[in-house]
Amino acid sequence: MSATTTVRLSDEERELLAELADVYGGQSGAIRQGIQLLAQQNRRQQALREFLDDWAQESGTPDPEEVAAMRHRYFNQ
Repeated sequence: MSATTTVRLSDEERELLAELADVYGGQSGAIRQGIQLLAQQNRRQQALREFLDDWAQESGTPDPEEVAAMRHRYFNQ
């Protein structure tokens, strides 16, 4: 089933949509792609939250110093 939805965009958002429309086959294609990407990101974040909750239940909360060391090791290279 197809539906039509009205979305109000700022001038900047309209410019971004115009840029993306060329890549994704039109404005509708760009919006659909954006929705899919947001849904995937949301599912990954939810899975990560569930993983961390399970981990905390099994092992306790992580030590802030260990977290800082891991953040530095894996994300500050």
